[in-house]
Amino acid sequence: MIRRTHTLQPCWQHGLRAAVAACAVALSLPPAAALPPEALPGPTVLQQELRLRADASRDPGPEAEGPLRLSLEEAVLTALRYNRSLTAQQLVPQITGAFEAIERSAFDLTAFAELGFSRSVSERASPDIRQTFSIESRGVSGTAGVRATLPSGTTVEGGVEYRQQSSNRTLDDQHVAGFNLSVTQALLRGASRRANLIDLRQAELDTLASEYELRGFITSLVADVEQAYWNYVLASQRLAIFESSLQLAERQLRETEQRIRAGALPEAEWAAARAEVARRRQELIDARAEHDRQRLTLLRLLSPPSVAGWRRSIEPLSEPQAPAADALDPVEDHIALAQRLRAELNEARLRLQQGRLEVIQTRHGLLPRLDLFVVLGKTGYANAFGDAFRNIDGDTYDLSAGLRFELPLGNRRARAEHRIASLQQAQAQASLDNLAQLVALEVQQAYLEVQRSAAQIEASRATRALQESVLAAEQARLRAGRSTSLAVAQAQRDLLAAQIDEVGAVIAYRQALTTLYRLDGSLLARRAIAAPGEQPALLP
Repeated sequence: MIRRTHTLQPCWQHGLRAAVAACAVALSLPPAAALPPEALPGPTVLQQELRLRADASRDPGPEAEGPLRLSLEEAVLTALRYNRSLTAQQLVPQITGAFEAIERSAFDLTAFAELGFSRSVSERASPDIRQTFSIESRGVSGTAGVRATLPSGTTVEGGVEYRQQSSNRTLDDQHVAGFNLSVTQALLRGASRRANLIDLRQAELDTLASEYELRGFITSLVADVEQAYWNYVLASQRLAIFESSLQLAERQLRETEQRIRAGALPEAEWAAARAEVARRRQELIDARAEHDRQRLTLLRLLSPPSVAGWRRSIEPLSEPQAPAADALDPVEDHIALAQRLRAELNEARLRLQQGRLEVIQTRHGLLPRLDLFVVLGKTGYANAFGDAFRNIDGDTYDLSAGLRFELPLGNRRARAEHRIASLQQAQAQASLDNLAQLVALEVQQAYLEVQRSAAQIEASRATRALQESVLAAEQARLRAGRSTSLAVAQAQRDLLAAQIDEVGAVIAYRQALTTLYRLDGSLLARRAIAAPGEQPALLP
């Protein structure tokens, strides 16, 4: 289950230290299920559901067929609610959690009962072997009891039994009733409570690992939605730029035709102007196709219910903004945060703990089997059913005790399993160290990309302004007869590229920030999204 911890703000430019503080607060809170609704730091899931349903434009229903008007925050919320891959992924922790119940069932109390009937006919010879006679016997037997296995390696079983036997050679039936209690205690292999609970502990770690896996999936989904949203914004702005550029080229063509008819320009200039219009139309076709591709990509991530389906148009409401002067924290802080919060690292730490438990279990398996058993029973005999149970109080009793020893000669299987577990443990540790190094590298590379894209914003803005001046100068020279339509067209193309670069630089910066926050593990905290796996996994 995913819930909001507080209302999303229009601007997501939170500092790194604020995100760390938010994580610390989130880690100190008890589970949401243990808090009353008024104590939650933000709206409950039900409150959020009602709020979203109250606004049809922000929560598209099946009847919605108009444009899907979404800000970046609303796009993320829509994906968290409707994305089908996330719906399937959310079931994984529930499935793995069921395996915990399976492992716990090994220590459940078991009741057993057995009821049987028997009949036999046999031939016997008389003592002088001169004649034979037939013996027919019938019997009823029943057993009931309970059995339990404890984590200490103790098996306890208690039961009641009854037998009734009749024969054509005897006048009275024989009734036997009794009860017994047996206790078996492992002294070597199987005697360690820690070793006996390892399967359960590993199942619990599997459940925690699935929560980190789910958190990593949600983080990737949020990052993908943001990237797709900005790609769609970029495609929309590129489309608008190409449409404006086509209009400019058509206006330039009309001016060129007028000046040719007036004799101010030679007819050779007409071809260059028309070629520029054709080029602009060609680029506009590609821009429209790219715009549709990005729309489909974003729709796939959002999966909003609508009868329009893939034909649903999207109207983005968020505009890319230039970075603040002090937007970035030191890269060392981002690396330290990634070492604590990256879902992949936390999952790897849990797998390492599972490997350590496997080593303990296989080391325990090297011990021989030595069990102490004690069996105590009381039996009553009588000619009637009730008398048999009453006679249990007599002085008779059954008591047996002893030791049971077992050791495979050579014990090669247990030794091989322990060696495999030890080597896999060493491999898991090396993999974790390698993953930690790769995470640090990814964060530093993403940090450099944020710095680069931030610097490109001002540079591209300056380039665009200069290209506007170049185009204005070329147009003035053309009117004065000192330039050509080809030179003006080239200036227009340079201005078009500069405009696209300027828009792309701002969006690239926003996307680089999203990537950095995804790689340092703080994306969900910065977006005020609470998901499983918030607490870092700590090695014992």
